[in-house]
Amino acid sequence: MRSFRIYIDSSCDLSTEYINENNITVIPMMYSLDDRDHPDGRWRDISGDNFYKALKNGGVAKTTQVNPGTFAEYFGECAAQGEDLICITLSSGLSGSYNNAVSAAEDVSNHYPDRGIYVIDSINATGGHGLLAALAVDKGGEGLSAKDTAKWLNERKHSVYAVFTVDDLNFLHRGGRLSKLSAVAGSLLSVKPLLWVTPDGHLQLKDKVRGRKAALETLLSQMKRCINPGDNPGLVIITHCGCEDDANKLADLIKESYNGASTMVVTMGPVIGAHTGPGAVAMFFESNMTREEYDKKYYSKN
Repeated sequence: MRSFRIYIDSSCDLSTEYINENNITVIPMMYSLDDRDHPDGRWRDISGDNFYKALKNGGVAKTTQVNPGTFAEYFGECAAQGEDLICITLSSGLSGSYNNAVSAAEDVSNHYPDRGIYVIDSINATGGHGLLAALAVDKGGEGLSAKDTAKWLNERKHSVYAVFTVDDLNFLHRGGRLSKLSAVAGSLLSVKPLLWVTPDGHLQLKDKVRGRKAALETLLSQMKRCINPGDNPGLVIITHCGCEDDANKLADLIKESYNGASTMVVTMGPVIGAHTGPGAVAMFFESNMTREEYDKKYYSKN
């Protein structure tokens, strides 16, 4: 029996079934589509397919971070019930939500000094954020306290990887997540850009390949680089923006390469999908190699 509550913001991607089965609370991060507000940050009043079709047809989506007051409302309710909590947020390199959550935690802690309120910067997004939440569920199930689980997550998060491909880098540029130079460099005809989330939680263009099939295979090869031969990656989360067939193809490739690997395929939520655009496929997994070690080994200019 887990002794603490787990909170995520709605930029985190896990299946609805998993969230409900494991009593995870989702704090809404609002977005808008063509000036119509969607306050829950998920798929309550629009389907993923319709959202990504709208973007493909020129629709404009905007997102907002969770403000301190909203975080404080959720944290205060939990603390008033005598429970400790862990809140895992979108990377501080992509959003101000983490800093807002820290501010709220400090305020609530002043009123409930005996409660443990721990805010984790995922330094990740979408399924990487989700994978950390799943690890928190596992550690809580093993009997770890909120404090010990938070300490473990802050160490482990550096070895949770995010690699993905998109169809159009201009979505990331318009949202301020990628420079214009990188967007132009990755937008050549038939070239599929490969990106990752850096060790400090930002987005970076890493490689370019020709064709969608090669892009999916290269995502898998990135994972093979940093998982020891004979090891199993455990749970791999795959998120997609209106291209479930491609996500399932990637899941099949993973299962063919790693007997017994577990995959969770989820439509990427609108908060992050608004910036990646339709056609994105992302893969999130654990390794014994940190992202910083990986970057130095394979991409160092020295």
